[in-house]
Amino acid sequence: MPLGNQQDGLQKAEPDAALLARARAVLAVPGRVGLAVSGGGDSMAMLHLMAHAAQDVGDRLHAVTVDHRLRPEAAAEAAFVASVCAGLGIPHSVLVWEHDAVTGNLMEAARTARYRLLTSWAKAHDIGQVVLAHTADDQAETFLMGLSRAAGLDGLSGMRPQFQQEGVTFRRPLLKAGRAELREFLVRHGLGWVDDPTNDDDRYTRTRARRALKALQPLGITVERLAAVVRNLALAQGVVNDTIREAARDVVTEVAGALTFEVRAFLDLGGEVDRLLLVEILRWMAGLRHAPRADQIHTLLLALRHGKDATLAGCRFRHKDGRVWVSREARALGGQVPPGALWDGRWEVSGGMGDVRALGAEGLRQCPDWRSTGLPRQVLEVTPALWLGDTLIAAPCAGFGPATATCAPSFHAFLLSH
Repeated sequence: MPLGNQQDGLQKAEPDAALLARARAVLAVPGRVGLAVSGGGDSMAMLHLMAHAAQDVGDRLHAVTVDHRLRPEAAAEAAFVASVCAGLGIPHSVLVWEHDAVTGNLMEAARTARYRLLTSWAKAHDIGQVVLAHTADDQAETFLMGLSRAAGLDGLSGMRPQFQQEGVTFRRPLLKAGRAELREFLVRHGLGWVDDPTNDDDRYTRTRARRALKALQPLGITVERLAAVVRNLALAQGVVNDTIREAARDVVTEVAGALTFEVRAFLDLGGEVDRLLLVEILRWMAGLRHAPRADQIHTLLLALRHGKDATLAGCRFRHKDGRVWVSREARALGGQVPPGALWDGRWEVSGGMGDVRALGAEGLRQCPDWRSTGLPRQVLEVTPALWLGDTLIAAPCAGFGPATATCAPSFHAFLLSH
């Protein structure tokens, strides 16, 4: 039931005013809005706030729940969200993460799958922005988790209020709201939610961070104060990011999904700028969420300074004529995908027939004019090509066939997005 039907004068009620203002700010951007709703308290509060805020702007909201197939209760939680959405008149979808046994970091794998599913869903429904229900508590917990990893400035400056993935904008309008504030909102209006049992499972780092945060309260280390620390660090991170973007603009050139820079100009950046720029290069090219370990970056810098080739995180650094060319490692590339699908997480190929996979050495031999591109062999071999079985149809970056290939976002657009 819309909130306005439960309490007269809601918009004037001081406890709700700030929350509703954050919801309306999302709707100031035109177009459809996706709501990622798990059924937990934070996301259910977001759902009801957005539903009320959208009453005067037409049918723009579309809700979605991701079932990670990790808990038997997940299907019932998705059904609960669907029933609430039906009552609010909001279309609702359920996305299922189909997977085998997960090895390694389960939470990281689930997060990656969740954003991939949400992005694909949003693009399929012409939804330009998806709203997430992260709160100030999530910021504080993320900060403590960063401390446990001895993270640097980037790892301690918190979750961004918004970011882009494959052209879809993800927004977090409730980052300044506390979890308790949202629970109070739900209780005040008689609205339900479901509790995720993994929130009490000490096997997960975030659960332990949540418990540690409670233990720190007697010292005055509260959610509000840690959130303020995160905001201050984010301001400092913004200055650093501006410096990195300026250095990249001056030194780094992108071509055919690869990056190249003059070695001396790169090393002369100094002052940590060269190290941080290397991190961004790896993040863009390999799609990394977290930076490689500091000792790995240090080893890579030493190799560059001594004129040695190197590899890290699925990326290859090769010296040639006073320059370094950075490209993907062949063994780290994504597998074959059908036409129109994203290849290797960043390439879109259009204008031809066949499946998309790497050009490779064999394909390059079938491109008679590849040398006229001026690009090194190792760069072209890891660009996308269209194949019908073993027959090469097109290799856009090598100047063969009618197709086109676009690597998106560009490196410089990537730097601007965060």
